[in-house]
Amino acid sequence: MNFKVLTHSSIVLDDNIYIDPFEIQNETHNAKVVFITHSHYDHFSLEDINKVKNENTWFVSTKEVIDEIIKNYNTNNVIIVEPNKTYEVCEISFFTFGAYNVNKKFHPKQNNWVGYNINLENKNYAILGDTDENEDNLKIKCDVLFVPVGGTFTMNAVEAANFTNKIKPKIAVPTHYGTVVGSLQDADIFKEKLNKEIECKVFF
Repeated sequence: MNFKVLTHSSIVLDDNIYIDPFEIQNETHNAKVVFITHSHYDHFSLEDINKVKNENTWFVSTKEVIDEIIKNYNTNNVIIVEPNKTYEVCEISFFTFGAYNVNKKFHPKQNNWVGYNINLENKNYAILGDTDENEDNLKIKCDVLFVPVGGTFTMNAVEAANFTNKIKPKIAVPTHYGTVVGSLQDADIFKEKLNKEIECKVFF
């Protein structure tokens, strides 16, 4: 499995599939697809998209973000998504699910922001986006789960571990901590609370 978390919630699969690129250090211009979960600045950053996109890059997101991408990049390589539907881009199959808070106001369900369950080489990579545990993401089945642990705007480390133990992925990867919100200790707390049969991979 070829994946990494660059920082915060900025994820790369197969070296050229980017989810929420943020604080990109080196220009690569190698993105085959850029997935965006929602419009907050630490998930939708035109400055960072500019560092990975090229003239053939496809963009996947909800409508308000796609409108910004079309306006800035004059491209037709876009797919507008909404929760709980199946799509395909560049021969990559993926499923969307709702990413929202249930006891906070930062990510309301009615915004129709999303997480992604992306299938690559018969492995499912679930990227939760900014969310609490909710009735949509509890249905996820995946091999690798990228889960926010920093609290304030999302689940905290203990909540994220409890959620992950219910989902039972093979590998769990903590995100959304140590930069905008949360501390590096959140990854340690998350790992400590995980069921031991779940491998925890920490990138920072």
